Amino acid sequence: MTDLEELYKMYFRDVYLYIKSLSGNAHIAEDITSETFIKAIKSIGSFKGDCDIRVWLCQIAKNTYFSYLRKNKGIELIDIVEERQKDINIEQELTSKEDAMKIHQILHDLKEPYKEVFTLRVFAELSFKEIGSIFGKTENWACVTYHRARKKIQEEMEGFQ
Repeated sequence: MTDLEELYKMYFRDVYLYIKSLSGNAHIAEDITSETFIKAIKSIGSFKGDCDIRVWLCQIAKNTYFSYLRKNKGIELIDIVEERQKDINIEQELTSKEDAMKIHQILHDLKEPYKEVFTLRVFAELSFKEIGSIFGKTENWACVTYHRARKKIQEEMEGFQ
């Protein structure tokens, strides 16, 4: 097995879940993830190793997704979040489609950087150190931002009930 195949096997799920959480659509996530790895393979020589490879891949994925959005203005597809969320108290809310749609709407409306930090932590399963690195901030900043995002989501969920 080549290093590139191993890279793909190791990080495909992380990149896919990250893009799925941003897009809310499994098909878009698959396409963007595939395109991300094609771009990564073409530019692997430019990877300096000053951050985790997963962080680098997620940056490529995010930029690829934003390019996709610019090219496809006006297209808004919503898919229900199906992946397990960890380290938060809203797992039980995913038991029905209605609750999943509420959570998806709250995530969609969440302001930056809360939305992206929460997404990176929950769906891409990045550490606070890796998230801080993406934003050029500290690990502590990422942790505080994540917990504030989580609190905002929980407060919004209480408003639905």
